[in-house]
Amino acid sequence: MTKTQKAEIIEVLSNEFKIAQSVIFCDYRGLTVSKLEGLRKAAKLKEAKVQVVKNTLATIALKNAELTGVELKDTNILVWGEDSIATSKIVSDFAKDNDKFVIKSAYIDREVSDAAKVEAFAKLPGREELLAMLAATWMAPVACFTIGLDALRQKKEQEA
Repeated sequence: MTKTQKAEIIEVLSNEFKIAQSVIFCDYRGLTVSKLEGLRKAAKLKEAKVQVVKNTLATIALKNAELTGVELKDTNILVWGEDSIATSKIVSDFAKDNDKFVIKSAYIDREVSDAAKVEAFAKLPGREELLAMLAATWMAPVACFTIGLDALRQKKEQEA
């Protein structure tokens, strides 16, 4: 890999990490290429990105994005995205299905986090679920009012 290629990778990753709400570091040693492709497909559906990057290049890119506090060692695959909950769910679900895939650490909302915090974020409801809950809450008074009116109509019909 030439210096210009390395500089391009660092520049692209730096820009990606600046806008990402979460960057999760995982160990993927022992996984097959087909399983990693499954992770990439799942991430693409949730608008997250997955990449294996040399530790030195990733460290420089993280530093350029003003993310410090995590030391990269051994083999790492990086998963990042703009939705912290969705990204955490992708990684957590993949880790449940693949025992060789281990969550090491992460930046969630630009703060250093451990695997336990990633798992906690994965258990939170996602954006779509929250919107559905909000819509149900807004519709509850209307539904109750409609049910009440229908009951009143039935009562009046029975009295007549």
